[in-house]
Amino acid sequence: MSLTACGIDFGTSNSTAAVHDGAVARLLPLEAGRLTLPSAVFFNLDEDTMSFGRAALNEYLEGYEGRLMRSMKSLLGSGLMDTGTDVGGRHLAFRDLIGGFLAEIRKRAETAARCGFDQVVIGRPVYFVDDDREADQLAEDTLAQIVRGLGFRDVSFQFEPIAAAHAFEQTVDRESLVLVVDIGGGTSDFSLVRLSPERRNATDRSADLLGTSGVHIGGTDFDKRLSLSCVMPELGMGGLLASGAILPNTTYFQLATWHTIHLAYPRAVLASLQDMRLDVVDTKRFDRLLRVVRERSGHRIAMRSEAAKIELSQALACELDLDVAEAGLAVTLTRPQFEAAIAAEIERVCAAAQRCLDHAGVRADTLDTLFFTGGSSAVPVLRDALSRRFPKARPVEGDLYGSVGCGLAVVARQRYG
Repeated sequence: MSLTACGIDFGTSNSTAAVHDGAVARLLPLEAGRLTLPSAVFFNLDEDTMSFGRAALNEYLEGYEGRLMRSMKSLLGSGLMDTGTDVGGRHLAFRDLIGGFLAEIRKRAETAARCGFDQVVIGRPVYFVDDDREADQLAEDTLAQIVRGLGFRDVSFQFEPIAAAHAFEQTVDRESLVLVVDIGGGTSDFSLVRLSPERRNATDRSADLLGTSGVHIGGTDFDKRLSLSCVMPELGMGGLLASGAILPNTTYFQLATWHTIHLAYPRAVLASLQDMRLDVVDTKRFDRLLRVVRERSGHRIAMRSEAAKIELSQALACELDLDVAEAGLAVTLTRPQFEAAIAAEIERVCAAAQRCLDHAGVRADTLDTLFFTGGSSAVPVLRDALSRRFPKARPVEGDLYGSVGCGLAVVARQRYG
C-alpha cells in the first residue's frame, strides 16, 4: 500500500512518528531501531556537526565542546520563541532549531517507511500556554508554519489526549466512558471521550468528545521541582549574603529548567557570580555553583535529576551524583522528598482533570476508565491522587511513549486516506 500521510508526536522530552497501513497503526523506528527519539539536539563545535536524540545526549556526555538543547517544544508560545541562542559564535533562531529537529524526524520516518510523506497530523497539547488564548493560538500557528516549511502539502493538528483515545479505542470491546490522562514532559492533558468498537472508524466523532482540559505542567516541571528542592541547595541556593539577605535565585532556576540552562553560561553571568562570592557566607557550596557554571555542567545535573525522578517512581530512595560540582559529592533523594517537592504541581494536575468532567457535566462516579499515557503518568503519587479523585474508574496503562503517535496515525488515515 502506498502511504502518503503520517502522524508526528513532537514531544517535550521524546518524539515519535507513526503510520496506519489500513489495518493497524504502528510506530516507525527513529534511532537505531528504537521507536522514540529524545527531543534533543547537540551542536558539536569540536567536529562542526549536529546530532539528534540519544546520539546528541551521548556526545554531550562524552565531553565534546558544544551546545545541548532540550525541551524545545516549551519555547512555543513563550517570549523566547522569537529570540535564539549563540552556538560557536553563530546565531541560531529557535524556529530554525525546531524546524531542523522536525526535518530530521521526517527524514528518518520516511527512511523507515520506505516512502515519502506529503501529509501530516501533528499532536498538540490542549494548551501550549495556560490562560492566554492568543499566545496559545500563536504557538500552534508558529508550529504549523515551521512544519509547512518542511515541504508537507497538508498539515493539521489533533489534541494529544484525543489522539491517545483513538489509539486506545482500537483495543476496546465495549462502549466505555474514558478519561484520557496524558502526562508528558511539558503538559498534562485530559480528554473525556466515549469509545466503542462500533464507532472507531467513524470520521465525525464530535458527539463522542465530551470535554478537554489541560495545564502546562509535566515531567520537566517535576524534574525542576526535585532539583530546586534537593539539588540546588547543595550549590548554595537559599544561602545568605553577609548582609543577611538570601542569595539571588535566578541562576539556580535557570539551571533547574531545561530550556533556560544555557542562560546561566555566558561569561557575564560567571563574572557576576564571582563578584557576589565576596559577600557569600557559605562559600563552600557557592564554589560548587561557580564550578558548574564555569564548566557548563548544568545539563548533566538536569539529566541526573530526570534520572532520579524516574528511579524514584520504582524505588523509595536513590543517589544523585554531583561530582560535576565537587569531587565525590552525592546526595541521597527519597520518594517522600520528591512527592513533597511536586505536591503543588500534583494538585494542579488533578484540578485540571476535574475541570474536564465539570465542563462536560459528568459525575466522577460515572467514569469507567482512566487511560494513562505519557512517560510522566508513571509517577506513583500522581496515579494515586487521580485514582482517589475518580475511585470507580479502572486504571489502564497504554503505551506511555507511543499511544499519542499511533493515535495521530489513525487520525491521519481518517483525514487523508
